[in-house]
Amino acid sequence: MSASSASLTLTGLFIYPVKSLGGISLPAADLTARGLRHDRRWLLVDERNRFLTQREHPAMALLAMEAAHNGFLLRHRQQPELPPLYVPFAAEPDKTLFVSIWDDLVFAWRGTPAADEWLSKALGQLCKLVYMPDMAYREVEPDKPELNPPGTLVSFADGYPYLLVTEESLAKLNAQLTEPVPMNRFRPNLVVRGAPADTELAWTDFQINGLAFRSVRGCGRCVVTTIDQDTAARNAAGEPLRTLATYRQQGRKILFGQNVTGPAAGHLRVGDAVRVVSSEQ
Repeated sequence: MSASSASLTLTGLFIYPVKSLGGISLPAADLTARGLRHDRRWLLVDERNRFLTQREHPAMALLAMEAAHNGFLLRHRQQPELPPLYVPFAAEPDKTLFVSIWDDLVFAWRGTPAADEWLSKALGQLCKLVYMPDMAYREVEPDKPELNPPGTLVSFADGYPYLLVTEESLAKLNAQLTEPVPMNRFRPNLVVRGAPADTELAWTDFQINGLAFRSVRGCGRCVVTTIDQDTAARNAAGEPLRTLATYRQQGRKILFGQNVTGPAAGHLRVGDAVRVVSSEQ
């Protein structure tokens, strides 16, 4: 059965309000020009205003996120004596600065000194919490206009507004691992069920709840996939990257999940129908 004729369903919606910290599973979510509402609009930066991620700081995985009124609560998984930190949906337009994320320099608003103090204590290093306001402008790979129309925006995510993973592709990977890994190792926004494993690699245009999305290219995976999101421990054998490399390596990249762009507005709900409009096969 081809992906285009399969019964495809959206089974997961996830946001990561602070880049590289814990995620939140949602039953429904609104769409914005930068992806799911509230996804990766907050960022941690060091003293040089350079972004922090689990790649260099795996302890960031220990900061779990949960929904709260008009914002989110951060809790430290291994330091219950540390009171939870409340993070609002958006920062106040008080102090401003420019922060660097990959090759981009992005305008941002500062969080509160209390948040900086809490996070610095939780992670054992000085850091600042910053927010991307709507006036900030960060394009998706502006050096590659052949992939995306000019003006395609992204939040503080690594590269694209959405990351899609299918349950079947994860099941195929787990069938080859001694210790299966959960979906949170890959930090997707959209999870789909019903497609034969790996067929999402060929998708180009698809719809969710009748809304048009475009699968641009596979997502190159990094060491974050080897970090247990509950304990922050790295897998000594380099799994699941080592196994993925045996069948998902293209050039110097190991691909899992699809980088996706979508509409600037709309609404998604778990259980929505997914339809592949076009694919490379």
